[in-house]
Amino acid sequence: MEWSPVAKVYDPLKAGSIDGTDVEPHDAGVWRAMLARYKPNRGVCGDPDLTLFVARLNPQTTEEKLQDVFSKFGDIRRLRLVRDVVTGLSKRYAFIEYKEERSLKRAWRDANKLILDQYELLVDVEQERALPGWRPRRLGGGQGGQKESGQLRFGGRDRPFRKPINLSTRRPAEPRGRDTEWDRRDYRDRRHERTHTEDRTHRHAY
Repeated sequence: MEWSPVAKVYDPLKAGSIDGTDVEPHDAGVWRAMLARYKPNRGVCGDPDLTLFVARLNPQTTEEKLQDVFSKFGDIRRLRLVRDVVTGLSKRYAFIEYKEERSLKRAWRDANKLILDQYELLVDVEQERALPGWRPRRLGGGQGGQKESGQLRFGGRDRPFRKPINLSTRRPAEPRGRDTEWDRRDYRDRRHERTHTEDRTHRHAY
């Protein structure tokens, strides 16, 4: 498969690797995602190819505010701000389905990193139903995340894969000579002499 900075198929092991070349999981989350069997939420409806994922919302941002902002890119068919089923508080992400593909592409291009209610948004296409093999973050999958959490994932728009380094094309390092230690001493001596010369010149100038 041709290399791509974003994932075409979700592989938890690759998602946990900065360049997609890891052969062993480096944290428990990757193990959990590899062993998990997940099916997309049946309660989610609409066309995944016309749906945007909007994350990092201000907890106070409402459906009405999202409707007002994202309707500027085109006609919205459905908008769902995900809330906690017990508290009713926003979980800080939403799904927006457009009526036309051009509206989705415009929003995907222009709304990413948009400042809304003092928060910078992450806007991407929906992946849960569109990306084969997808695992959510609660099962150790997902993409993005913070290094401090110990669950940093790659392959998405926010943190794309880095291109692997082809070690076979790199020139071998030249062996260090036997005079290396003497070279360092000579450098220190010359630097010491230069410093003293500059110091004497500085004193004579005044």
